[in-house]
Amino acid sequence: MNLFLSSLLLVLSLNGLAQAADSPLGDPAVGQTKAAVCGACHGPDGNSLVPDFPKLAGQGERYLLKQLHEIKDGKRVVLEMTGLLNPLTDQDMADIAAYYTGQKASVGTSDPGLVVQGEALFRGGKLGQGMPACTGCHSPDGAGVATAGFPHLGGQHADYIKKQLTAFREGDRTNDGDTQVMRTVAAKLSNKDIEALAAYIQGLH
Repeated sequence: MNLFLSSLLLVLSLNGLAQAADSPLGDPAVGQTKAAVCGACHGPDGNSLVPDFPKLAGQGERYLLKQLHEIKDGKRVVLEMTGLLNPLTDQDMADIAAYYTGQKASVGTSDPGLVVQGEALFRGGKLGQGMPACTGCHSPDGAGVATAGFPHLGGQHADYIKKQLTAFREGDRTNDGDTQVMRTVAAKLSNKDIEALAAYIQGLH
């Protein structure tokens, strides 16, 4: 891992810890009830059956909280969730995040024709173009780094991964912070790269 990436991970980890100190503790039992309406798109246990909607089960609590707050505040635009979070308090969102974090994520299958290219990108990046491996932030098995707020990717729907990588690349999603790390990474990816990465991630565990 190069010095830049190591420094970036340290800064983001410390920032995540600072944010955590300001958040209320979530109660997963209470969160299960509060998440009932979320189940229509994300599944009762957070394992969405619709490829366009992300699986939330097993996702890091810090990451989920960040996304919930930024969707509610308009920093991340998700049309399907417009207005849905407005009635929720910080405690409500903490409870919902705690519930989904405690659920077991399901794993899909990888397209055999794309898995080799996808694995090469995930594990090796494109170092010649300055793109680091995905494993640096998301770990070799795709589990992410929960304490730093780096999301769990393994088993996530390929269609959802493709949509998000494309959105970062095109600048339609910008909530990766001042570091712009995801926008920088995605800028190095072609459509074929994104398809291969997404297919590999869907079966990763």
